[in-house]
Amino acid sequence: MPGMHFKRRMFRSQPRSNIVACVLLCSRRNLKTEAEPRALVAVKKATQSVQVYTTALKCVENDDLKEEWEKYLEQTKNHVTIVKDVLQAMGLDPDEESPGRQVVRHIVESLVQAMEMALKSGEEGTAELVAAESVVLAETKDHLNWHLIGEAAKKSSGEVAKLLSAAHEKVEDEEDEHLYHTTGWARELWIKSLGIPAVLPPPEEVKKVETAIGAARAQQARAQML
Repeated sequence: MPGMHFKRRMFRSQPRSNIVACVLLCSRRNLKTEAEPRALVAVKKATQSVQVYTTALKCVENDDLKEEWEKYLEQTKNHVTIVKDVLQAMGLDPDEESPGRQVVRHIVESLVQAMEMALKSGEEGTAELVAAESVVLAETKDHLNWHLIGEAAKKSSGEVAKLLSAAHEKVEDEEDEHLYHTTGWARELWIKSLGIPAVLPPPEEVKKVETAIGAARAQQARAQML
């Protein structure tokens, strides 16, 4: 994209962080000075979420949840492609190694190891519970990342704003669904494990929740769904 190639020398003194940190720096400097961004991009969280979903699918027992996570895995792979396309359009290398990327990798590897440990235990339902919690943790961070990208887009201008806004619009609704539905699954699976009647699929799934308000209402309505 014309005018979107950033000078490598401008990045050398900048801290390396994740995609959101880069986006925020880009938008802040773009807003104040209309200058080219001065940040060095590492990896986005979405890349590692693919690994979380891949491992979680080895742990799942509920057929409805398996179908849900298979869909979310494919959507997350597409989110990675979208972010990579944005970074490449900005003249940045989405695969470049950095300390920030190493930290994210460590967190994700910890989640994967937890799921694998639960699988080895052989206890019915344990791995599925751990997987649900791991996906909620991963999706909470993904959801925050995309929210911040949306906020950064509002404060940016020119081609940066267009790129970020278009990416955010493609992903926002899917990220909302991922977080709210998976949170519902984790809650209901835990309730079931305690020997208490649970709503499966969870209310968030049944009511096709895509907003925080909708998630709260769905949770309030669960008593009537038992």
